[in-house]
Amino acid sequence: MGLIKTSLDKDLEKFVHVQAATRSLSHDMVAHGLAVLFLGASAAFAGIYAGVAENAAIVVFAAVLGGYMALNIGANDVANNVGPAVGSQAMTLLVALLIAAVFESAGALIAGGDVVSTISKGIIDPAQVTDTGTFISAMMAALVAAAVWVNLATVVGAPVSTTHSVVGGVLGAGVASVGFGLVNWATMGKIAASWVISPVMGGVIAALFLAFIKINVIYQEDKIAAARRWVPLLIAVMAGAFACYLSIKGLKRVWKADAAIVMAIGLVTFALVWTAMHPLIRRQSEGLENRNRSLRVLFRFPLICSAALLSFAHGANDVANAIGPLAAILHAVQSGDVAAKASIPPWIMVIGAFGISIGLFLYGPKLVRMVGEKITKMNPMRAYCVALSAAITVIIASWLGLPVSSTHIAIGAVFGVGFFREFYTRHSRRRRSMLAQHGSGKSRIEIEAAPEEIRHRKLVRRSHFLTILAAWVVTVPASAFLAIVVFHGLTWLR
Repeated sequence: MGLIKTSLDKDLEKFVHVQAATRSLSHDMVAHGLAVLFLGASAAFAGIYAGVAENAAIVVFAAVLGGYMALNIGANDVANNVGPAVGSQAMTLLVALLIAAVFESAGALIAGGDVVSTISKGIIDPAQVTDTGTFISAMMAALVAAAVWVNLATVVGAPVSTTHSVVGGVLGAGVASVGFGLVNWATMGKIAASWVISPVMGGVIAALFLAFIKINVIYQEDKIAAARRWVPLLIAVMAGAFACYLSIKGLKRVWKADAAIVMAIGLVTFALVWTAMHPLIRRQSEGLENRNRSLRVLFRFPLICSAALLSFAHGANDVANAIGPLAAILHAVQSGDVAAKASIPPWIMVIGAFGISIGLFLYGPKLVRMVGEKITKMNPMRAYCVALSAAITVIIASWLGLPVSSTHIAIGAVFGVGFFREFYTRHSRRRRSMLAQHGSGKSRIEIEAAPEEIRHRKLVRRSHFLTILAAWVVTVPASAFLAIVVFHGLTWLR
């Protein structure tokens, strides 16, 4: 009888797996179908609103490529803004997707600006590309290469910098079209340095804030009293940092603020929020049990706000990665010349804004779960540290004139939180072991006779760490190589 049950259980388990695979396949087919519809709509928008009679097919094809790039930005890059909040259960995946989609679109449409740089980060000089046809082919090759690379990274579950992908694409297309002399190698050196600067700075800042919270709140005897003292300050610091962050990064395309104004905005916001949070946190903390789980309630609303603000700033800035080359191609077709900056017609901005949001809904959940759940375990306090680190790192880098990647900062902060937890856990266990040894007379080996998986617990998954690190290192060269191949293919077709 036992064998019959075992066989039946195995058959049922296989049936469940088949059902899950069928559902997954159906979802993928629906997602791909909706993506194709969006790309078709992008082509229709270009055909109707571009106002180009000659070479209209080139603009339509470029619009499809821009839409494809926007979909991939939404699928990969937006996860950094909402992943930690989802992983900490501050909000559900659906709520996070809705908030991110709304604020990404708002950021792109409101603060995306009406002029965009045609060459990402100024890594090549467009004046050296004298032939308009060559320039158009180079921009198309850059778009294809960047989009394909981000797509591949999403498939393997690696959050990468879409800006670096575009940089690599433009670099490869520029080298293929004119040669190595076209490249601004000093700028490329700064971008390469950001591969190290961004994640390290983000990780260190996140770890420092987590250490502060652990020492001053979590490990206090009266956690609720400690929270009433420190949580208003922590939330005010976050509010002030995000006010500066939006002034520097989120609104930079529509409003230029000098350092004094940015600092004043941050200080005023800090003071107002700190004053308002004291009575609010006191009311929220009434009746809470004196344990860590109770503290998580106090960080949920700030996390939701931070996810919205990060999404707004991301939409305002990274929409240019999708529409910059498209705007450059349209300008070249309309005017017959090459420009370092190009105006953005509303229909192009709509493709970029809605493409990011649609890509997030169709393909984003995989990377959201990766960032929020699979690298290291999140709770609201840790997610708070990640979000705050993203804002503060950008502020510091802007003041120092350092190019940094928001993707690398956010993922570096997640790793920083995880590795700090490993360090703190080992240190605390060693200290407790020494105290117990001193008090009981037992040997240290006897005290530490815990299971192997506890003594050598890894709180950061090494496989994900190595996969993401490898993807970061090869992003620029891989997208550059793809751009070279695509450019020569387009040249051959011409």
